[in-house]
Amino acid sequence: MRAFQTLIGRDLRLAVRVGGEAMTLVLFFIMVAVIVPFAIGPDRPQLMRLAPGIVWIAAFLSMLLGLDRLFRSDDEDGSLLLLRHSVLPLEAVVAAKVIAHWLVTAVPLLLATPVLALLLSMSWAQWVGTVLALLAGTPALTSFGALGAAVTVGLRRGGLIAPVLILPLAIPVMIFGVGMLDPLAGSGALLFLVALSLLVTVFSPFAAALALRAAGE
Repeated sequence: MRAFQTLIGRDLRLAVRVGGEAMTLVLFFIMVAVIVPFAIGPDRPQLMRLAPGIVWIAAFLSMLLGLDRLFRSDDEDGSLLLLRHSVLPLEAVVAAKVIAHWLVTAVPLLLATPVLALLLSMSWAQWVGTVLALLAGTPALTSFGALGAAVTVGLRRGGLIAPVLILPLAIPVMIFGVGMLDPLAGSGALLFLVALSLLVTVFSPFAAALALRAAGE
């Protein structure tokens, strides 16, 4: 357990040492909310109806920005090879990196949601529902991202291919996330979203570890 916690702390320290990644994600997250109202127009009721979907799209695109560095930097400097031979199984290594990546990417976006709520004229109920949906759904997005990053880690243009692979997998997460705000289907959508996140979070380290082993051969 100590080695697992040490690996999470290592990735968090590297993210802080590099600096600017979390701020870049937050700025991109807010930029989407600033640009979209200009495209939709000054219709405030329509903007309020579309606000949860806009937040989810902004969150998904923002989390893609840091995806390429999840395994590629460790692969390039040889750290990934050492981690494959560490006391931790590769599945646990992937799980630790997924947790650290979620803390670096998803948590700053959650903290920035009040800004988007103001920009998109969201009601209190909409904002609370959207935050709960992001809490329940972003682990699935991070896990899908880890799977895409592992599959493309050995490719020269893997950073461009991974989002294409992840998008079809992420669509159900966003559908259930937005569906949580439906008064009739909200509770059911929440249960599906939580179940999907749990399922993906549990199985993605095994699939990603398999992809990393294949890439290293």
